[in-house]
Amino acid sequence: MAGVTLTDVVKQYSDVTAVDHMNLDIRDGEFVTLVGPSGCGKSTTMETIAGLTSVTSGQIHIGDREVTNLPPKDRGIAMVFQNIALFPHMDVYENISFGLRLRKYDDDEIRRRVEHAAEVVQLEGMLERKPDELSGGQRQRVAIARAIVRNPDVFLMDEPLANLDAKLRVHMRTELQRLHKQLDTTIIYVTHDQAEAMTMSDRIAVINDGTLQQIDPPLVCYNEPSNLFVAGFIGSPSMNFVEGEITDGGFESPRFGVTFDPSAYGLTPGQSVTLGIRPEDIYRQSDTAGITDASAPFPVRTDVLEPMGDEIFVHLRFGEADETMEDPDADDRLLMSVDPDADVAEDTDVSVVLDRSRVHLFDTDSEEALVHGLTAAPTASTSDPEEARGD
Repeated sequence: MAGVTLTDVVKQYSDVTAVDHMNLDIRDGEFVTLVGPSGCGKSTTMETIAGLTSVTSGQIHIGDREVTNLPPKDRGIAMVFQNIALFPHMDVYENISFGLRLRKYDDDEIRRRVEHAAEVVQLEGMLERKPDELSGGQRQRVAIARAIVRNPDVFLMDEPLANLDAKLRVHMRTELQRLHKQLDTTIIYVTHDQAEAMTMSDRIAVINDGTLQQIDPPLVCYNEPSNLFVAGFIGSPSMNFVEGEITDGGFESPRFGVTFDPSAYGLTPGQSVTLGIRPEDIYRQSDTAGITDASAPFPVRTDVLEPMGDEIFVHLRFGEADETMEDPDADDRLLMSVDPDADVAEDTDVSVVLDRSRVHLFDTDSEEALVHGLTAAPTASTSDPEEARGD
């Protein structure tokens, strides 16, 4: 096992910077997921760790060794790709052992490693089957076993579940978590699927435009996003955003306000901020029994309902439908989630409140987070936003 450290890693293609001064410190035995939208640089970052792509500048360490200029075979890594790429004419045993045979391991050692890997991924009794006799999940396990037999210091997994159907992806997520616990090996995982990132990772590294936005445990990224991008990317459905400004009495927008003491959070009247609130933290005024610090109610009208089984997503709009349809991404819409048995209907006027303790405020210009959670009347004031941020 070994940790992985990237120091000011840059990868530039002509006039495009794919990775921009990436600094990562992944601890020994940790499961870290690189997540972000397509083209954000997460796969390129992994390729620099693997040695498949040379860096423009910066250093990469695996364990105590600098590996920046070493070929992939000397880095102590093993990769599992989105494209499983099994040899169709070889059986499972031959596919798993292929790399060991190239490296001239003796037959007894090869058999010992293959049988151990097959046991870990639960492929016992299938070693004589050909790939076309296996299910999609079983073929993916063969690819993982092929990596396990190398006894690598670090596993690199680049969207290995992307080609599987939804049900099988959920199952394989559980299998990968079990595998990580059993092997106790460092795993770096790339995905654009935040559900994979949230459920499997010790920490998530959120990347956008080649730049690291935040690296923290999943719930920290969810509850305390470092900026607007992380807040909007982590969480499905996305966080609601409403632009406004700070007044003497709190936050004000053209549609609603939230009262609090701005000085308690180091905020000043006239400051442009963006309020963020997740759908599960918006409530109908009649459903506020479960929250202790509700904002003042404000009127909206229900639009589209999306029953999801365990909840209903309710699209809300301000004003008349013909006013908001012209620009559906404006501040004229909110998304709320309610219980599946809630008595809610389309095109109905309702009053809603926000759970004030779950309100986020971001600087509109820099997009950096300012506050996570408000109180109506803070018991103590401070001019230090870092102290106030803990509320």
